[in-house]
Amino acid sequence: MKMILTLLVTLFVLHTSVHAADKIRISISNLSGQFMTFPLAQKTGFLKEEGIEAEIIRVTGGAGSAALSSGDLDYGTGMSVGGAMTGLPVKVVACFVPAPVLALVARPEVKSVQELKGKTVGISTFGGVSIFAARVMAKHFGLDPDKDMKFVAIGAVEARFIRLTQGLVDATILAPPLDSEAKKLGFNILARAEEILIFPETGLVTGVKKIQEKPDEIKRVIKAGIKANRYIRGNRDGTIQFIMEWLKVNREVATATYEGVFKVYNEDPSVCEKGLRLTIEERKQTLKINRDVRLSEVADLSLIREAQREMGIMVK
Repeated sequence: MKMILTLLVTLFVLHTSVHAADKIRISISNLSGQFMTFPLAQKTGFLKEEGIEAEIIRVTGGAGSAALSSGDLDYGTGMSVGGAMTGLPVKVVACFVPAPVLALVARPEVKSVQELKGKTVGISTFGGVSIFAARVMAKHFGLDPDKDMKFVAIGAVEARFIRLTQGLVDATILAPPLDSEAKKLGFNILARAEEILIFPETGLVTGVKKIQEKPDEIKRVIKAGIKANRYIRGNRDGTIQFIMEWLKVNREVATATYEGVFKVYNEDPSVCEKGLRLTIEERKQTLKINRDVRLSEVADLSLIREAQREMGIMVK
C-alpha cells in the first residue's frame, strides 16, 4: 500500500511539473466586457487547473496577428480574420463570444442610423471587428457604407469614446461599459450589433505552428476558457465583483457591463462556424479579395470539439 501511494504521489508531481512548464502569453484587444474570458480564467484559477501559467497582455490594432505568426504571442482573443486571409499563418481555434457586443453610438443630434449619411464614424482599425459591425449595421438600415459613411481609424475603445465625447466624430462603435457611459452623457445608441447579426467577436486565435506542435496545450487553454464562460453565465455576483476589480469601476457600471454581455457568452462551434463564414464574406469586400476563401484557411475548430468531448459536453 505504501509503495502504491508513493507511486501515485510521484506521478502527480510529474504531471504537475510538466503542465507547470506551459507558460504562455495571451493578448486581449480591449479592456471591455466581451474580453473577460481569460482574465477571469486567470483570476479564478481555471488556467492553473489546466496546467497553464499565463501572462495576459493588451495588444491593440493589427499588431496581434503579426505577433502570433512570429511567435511573440502564443494566443490572441480578437477575432479578426483579415491576417489569415492575407497569408499570415494564424487560425481561429475557438469562439467564446460568437455574437458582437458592440453599439453604434452617435452625438445627441443624430437620432437614427440613416442620419449618419455623410457623417464620420470612428472604428478601431480598417481590418478589425468594429468596422465590420459598423458596415453591417449601416447596411441593415439602408445605407451603403462605402458611399454614405466616412470611417476613421482611431484605435482602442477608450480613444473612440474620447473622440466621440469631444465632438471629433459623429458616431463610433463602443463596447460595455463605455456604451452605457456615453448614453448617460446624452449620446444616442442607434443600434446594437448583437440584435442584428451573429459573428464571432472574441475567442482564441493562434499560430499554425502551435496547432501542429502543441494541440494538447491549445485544448487545455480552450478548456479553461469554457470553464470561465460557464462561470460568467452562472455566477452573476462573482462576475460583477470580478469586473469591478478588473476594470476598476463601481458596482453600477460593473452590473451594466455584465448585463450587456453575459447572454452572448457561448462556445458552440456550429454558431462560431456560421459567424466566421459571414465574417469572411464581409472581409473579402473590405480587403478587395475576389477569390473564394475557405473556412479552413482561417479556422481549425476541431480542437474545441475535442476539448468539449473530453469535458463531457455534447457537441454537434
